[in-house]
Amino acid sequence: MAELPTLSAPPSSTGTVEPARLPRTLDEIRRPVADEMVHFERYYEEAMASRVPLLTRIAGYLVGQKGKRFRPMLVLLAAKMCGPTTERSYRGAALVELLHSATLVHDDVVDEAETRRGVFSINALWKNKIAVLFGDFLLSRGLLLALDHRDYDLLHTLSNAIRRMSEGELLQIEKARRLDIDEATYFQIISDKTASLIAACTRCGALSVTDDEDAVERMGTMGEKLGLAFQIRDDLFDFGLEDVGKPLGIDLKEKKMTLPLIHALQQAERSDRRRIMKIVRKRTKRRADVREVATFVHELGGIAYAEQRMHALADEARAILETFPSNEARDALIGLVQYTIRRKR
Repeated sequence: MAELPTLSAPPSSTGTVEPARLPRTLDEIRRPVADEMVHFERYYEEAMASRVPLLTRIAGYLVGQKGKRFRPMLVLLAAKMCGPTTERSYRGAALVELLHSATLVHDDVVDEAETRRGVFSINALWKNKIAVLFGDFLLSRGLLLALDHRDYDLLHTLSNAIRRMSEGELLQIEKARRLDIDEATYFQIISDKTASLIAACTRCGALSVTDDEDAVERMGTMGEKLGLAFQIRDDLFDFGLEDVGKPLGIDLKEKKMTLPLIHALQQAERSDRRRIMKIVRKRTKRRADVREVATFVHELGGIAYAEQRMHALADEARAILETFPSNEARDALIGLVQYTIRRKR
């Protein structure tokens, strides 16, 4: 497990003054690697080629969903910041997307999810058996892509991330049953579940273009901090006043203890803690229950504390990026750090 983040001073109310050229939207962030992303798409599609018609149809359906391609973009931006993009960079981006897609297909089977990103999931259209086999196919294609080109360092990085993702998910399930999670355990879970893959992306990007071990380690650490900030932002949506795409209270309904709630409970009187935990333990929660917990978290400073930790992590990620020479890709990554903590969904 990565070392837990240290809490630095909260950002000033005016925020950091950013250069006028710093990108703010995902389209602007993606611009430095726009050509590389086109090349990646061809690489990704070729990596899923099969002589079996059914696999070809399912792969075509998956490719057609597109999505934001956040993780391949991260690999390519990290690569371009550290040196000229190479074929290893494209293989790294494809490996990330193949292995990540495999985990998502399997997750939908486990969760019995019928949709993903607003469209039917693979298991909803082709049933669980075929979905599991397709996920296995994606996993094998990723492994072969790396092994055929002897990209052992990239494969090791991604395999370690997937191990951590599995451990983090199982730890969260265990804690959801016991409801005994503290702040240190929360950071362990999100470090493994979320930050590990983002750190693998930035590390793979650097590995694909440089032998500088220090640069590779710095990029891995930067990705870890970015991933932690990303997950805290996601968890904050659960306690918002408006629906932002993620259903309000979904974490609470699934008995997931996140940082805002953990901190609020630590500050509360014993009677209030018992009252809130009684709601958390309910099998079925009404909208009024969700609102009551959200109000409690706001009033006890859980939101402010989580935002402070998130901003501190973003500041640390940005500080690492600023140790690299300035170029368009570095500015895009700095913009991505800021976008991550400002996003509305």
